[in-house]
Amino acid sequence: MNGIPKRNYQKELDQITDALEKNGEVPRLLLHSCCAPCSSYVLEYLSAYFEITVYYYNPNIFPPEEYEKRAAEQREFADRLDVLHKISFLEGDYDTDLFYAETRGLEKEPEGGERCSRCFELRLRETAKRAREGGFDYFTTTLSISPHKNADQLNEIGKKISEETGIAYLYSDFKKKNGFKRSVELTAQYGMYRQDYCGCVFSKMEREKSLN
Repeated sequence: MNGIPKRNYQKELDQITDALEKNGEVPRLLLHSCCAPCSSYVLEYLSAYFEITVYYYNPNIFPPEEYEKRAAEQREFADRLDVLHKISFLEGDYDTDLFYAETRGLEKEPEGGERCSRCFELRLRETAKRAREGGFDYFTTTLSISPHKNADQLNEIGKKISEETGIAYLYSDFKKKNGFKRSVELTAQYGMYRQDYCGCVFSKMEREKSLN
C-alpha cells in the first residue's frame, strides 16, 4: 500500500449537499446522462439539491435507432419524475464522426481501457463547454452509477476539465448508497427500456461475442 487514502467521493458530495441544504441554496447543474436508467437514481437524489438540466450528449451510441430510442426514453423520464426542483432536458449533437475520430486506433481496446477514457473525456468536455455557455454552477455525469465504470477514472477526467474550463465539477460515485440497486428499481417502476450494452459499436460487439 502507498499510504495514500482512497478518495471518498460520496462523502465529498454529502458535504456539498449538506451545505446547500443548510444555506438554502439551489445551484444549477448540467448533468451529462448516458441513458434514462442510469439517470434515474441520480435525478431522484440530486434534484432535492440542484436545479438540473439533463444533457443527453452521446455521439458514441450505435446504431442510430438505438440512439433515438435512448434519447426518447431520457426525455420522457425527465418529464415524468416527480421532483422538488425543476428538471429540464437538453439534447446535444449526434455527431458520430467525433467519437470515431477520438477513438481511432483504439478499436481493439477492452472495455474500460483507453478507448473508454477518450469517450468519457469527449462527452464531459462538451458538457463543461455547454455548462460554461449556459451559466451553470456545476457539471457532472451519471456514468459512475454503473458497476462497470471506474469512478476514479471519471472523476479524474472531470477534475482535469474543471481546472481547464473554470466550471466546478461535482465529484461523485453514484454506485454508493445502493445507487445502482435503486436505479434498477426505478427502471422497473417506470417501465423503462434498459439496454444490454454500454452504447458504442465496440461494446455491442463485445456483448454479442460474450453471448456466443
